[in-house]
Amino acid sequence: MTVVKALMSWNLITLRQSYPLSLAADMMKASRVRHLPILDADSRLVGILSQRDLFHSALVRALGVGTLAKDKILQTTRIQDVMATEVLTTTPDASVAEAAALMMANKVGCLPVLEGNDLVGILTESDFVAAAAGDKGYILADADPELDRLDSQSEQEASGAHFTGVRSA
Repeated sequence: MTVVKALMSWNLITLRQSYPLSLAADMMKASRVRHLPILDADSRLVGILSQRDLFHSALVRALGVGTLAKDKILQTTRIQDVMATEVLTTTPDASVAEAAALMMANKVGCLPVLEGNDLVGILTESDFVAAAAGDKGYILADADPELDRLDSQSEQEASGAHFTGVRSA
């Protein structure tokens, strides 16, 4: 059984709930992430800010105003005003299958990974994509021999082929 700690991201970017949305936007852009765990003053997880939350908040608040006003909104609105506070979490030793099922059933793009009360990582949709694309593919192949067979079959079918567009599954 493959466990969450085999796929999760260990290097976390976190922000405090009192920080302005402008900082969150800058951090997401610079770090190329779509989810930021949000911590309180005691470094406890209190929420998640997604790129969708950020843009939705900025859009709603900025309708009908100019660029300068939009920037002002991002600087004056605090993360705690728009973050999701009901956060589903997992543990490092939970199975990847259980974590994936939890994400799919609740339509969330990430699960913060807690060890006790300590945030130790985050499992995102991108981690699953990286695994499927081969970056962490050995982990998924070990989890299910059928994936190994399908991967081998796909390689045989694709050998010598050149794709020039989007290929549907």
